[in-house]
Amino acid sequence: MSALVAVIDIGKTNAKLMLVEETGRTFWSVERPSPAIVTADVAPFAKQLDVHGIESWLIAELTAASEKHRIRAIVPVAHGAAMVLVGRDGEVLLAPDYEDSCYDKILPDYRALRPSFAETLSPGLPAGLNLGTQIFAVQRLLPDVFFRTQYILPYPQYWSYRLSGVAASEVTSLGCHTDLWNPAAEGFSTLVAQQGWGPLMPPIQPARAVLGPLRVGIAEATGLPDNCSIICGIHDSNASYLSHRVARDTAENFSVISSGTWCIILAKGADLSLLHETEDMLANVDALGVPTPTARFMGGREYAAIAGEAGRAVAPDIGALTEVLQAGATALPSFALAGPCQGRDGKLIADEGLSPAGRAALATLYCALMADFILDHLGTQGAILVDGPFAANPLFPGLLASLRPADVVLPSGTRGGIAAAVLWLAGFIPPKEHHAAGSEALPQADALRAYRDRWREMLTG
Repeated sequence: MSALVAVIDIGKTNAKLMLVEETGRTFWSVERPSPAIVTADVAPFAKQLDVHGIESWLIAELTAASEKHRIRAIVPVAHGAAMVLVGRDGEVLLAPDYEDSCYDKILPDYRALRPSFAETLSPGLPAGLNLGTQIFAVQRLLPDVFFRTQYILPYPQYWSYRLSGVAASEVTSLGCHTDLWNPAAEGFSTLVAQQGWGPLMPPIQPARAVLGPLRVGIAEATGLPDNCSIICGIHDSNASYLSHRVARDTAENFSVISSGTWCIILAKGADLSLLHETEDMLANVDALGVPTPTARFMGGREYAAIAGEAGRAVAPDIGALTEVLQAGATALPSFALAGPCQGRDGKLIADEGLSPAGRAALATLYCALMADFILDHLGTQGAILVDGPFAANPLFPGLLASLRPADVVLPSGTRGGIAAAVLWLAGFIPPKEHHAAGSEALPQADALRAYRDRWREMLTG
């Protein structure tokens, strides 16, 4: 029987456990919410990531997993702007949430000392979206916790540590708007040495490095093979990008729209000099160590805000899009943290009479317009590959194809888009990507491009 790779995929909204076959097919999967939890014992931090709840769930699901004896490797994948502080005896001291209000207390002081954008290609972001902000907040507000910290672990590497007992750092997690990494120098930024954080950063390992076998206690508790390899792990949007990077021709330029709570657009072949800090543009460092021009907005969160509860429960269709266009309904940014229009308050125009499907269509149109705006500003080249929920949205790929008639738009699986990356990380040869036909433009393409022009005028007006 063929081997299986277990994928622990911890997003900001949901956690997923998948078993992936060598062919790239998902053999089995299970999912649960992964919210931050309110805490009462680490004031002034009001929220933490639910690492204990997620771990208990993972152990239970791995124990119950079908065909678990075939698992040869476990690959952790997790969202960015997240870390876990671990003490000298391995206990979790703090797992901050990047949306905590406590960062307001220290942001002015932190911004005065953070490195320049020219050094890190990491933009200054609100709340704790720069990982350096979180570390500085702990150092300033909880000095006793900081003193007891042995390791600062990026979120994917926290899970590989829990499973293997080996602490590591890794570049895709360090190179995603953390302020901690200098892409040109391929090393830590001046901030790390300046603040004395270097000794708390474990050795850097490649994302595909085998850190060790599964801890004996976990192997015994779950019944997993004791020779199961624990892979260092990777930042989730980089995993989505890596799946295309390793499955396509190495010389081919393309862009990946990785969607979920965040919509993150990574553009292979784009020019780093086009990045602008004020537009939430940055260089993500990919699993091969290459700085990759990137920009993003909080697509899933903004979609939910625009669609509302009723709109989130239905799928948009062509009729619903026609309803939006005929009503002249418009959504202007921004409805969440960060993004190219951060600092602006979101605004809805002529949306009052929309049906639930119409609200879903308006939310989809807004996200397509934002993605189109970002793709232009990144100066992207080649095919546009859509991963995550936007790939499964009945309107999004066609909307983007309508707005960008010169580009090929290729939607992929909703969450299985990381399979090729996971196989590559686990030491298997990923299947080659099939170059399917691109999404077709919608019948309203001309009207949509005119709508886009008016929308952009309203942004600058």
